[in-house]
Amino acid sequence: MAIEREKETKDKESSFVDHVADVRRVTKVTKGGKRFSFSAFVITGDQDGRVGVGSGKGREAAQAITKATNRARKSLIQISRRNRTIPYSVQGKHGASKVIVHPASKGTGNIAGGAARSICNAAGIEDVLIKSIRSSNNINVAKATLNAFAKLRTANHLARLRGKTVKQIVEEA
Repeated sequence: MAIEREKETKDKESSFVDHVADVRRVTKVTKGGKRFSFSAFVITGDQDGRVGVGSGKGREAAQAITKATNRARKSLIQISRRNRTIPYSVQGKHGASKVIVHPASKGTGNIAGGAARSICNAAGIEDVLIKSIRSSNNINVAKATLNAFAKLRTANHLARLRGKTVKQIVEEA
């Protein structure tokens, strides 16, 4: 039985935003009966370009969410942004999921579904278009979206890799 819900919490000391993307009750059948435990998937971010995902298991739902939140905060990645959106279009893959992410003009908003929308909200990306293709599994879509965001680079970073300045690259184009 899968429980899908989204919950936002704001920590006073760390200013992270947490989205509980998925909580599942897992049953293990033993000789003495059934043992229930919970599995949680959490997306966390600081709404300033850093976002991470984590999963946790526990005997109670709250314990699983706490473990998942701690793991998500340990696995934060920095996303390259241009103002309220991303610099250019990019694709990401994880498992059977594929995600295409496009920048959008100011005022468009987050046009994305499920886990991809939660990742954008947690990262502070306000104008973006995301299309999920193939598998719609929440966890795989979230990881594919993170994979796409991890591929993004700023103009300064690309210029530094080429040993040039941004102005020189623009003049060549």
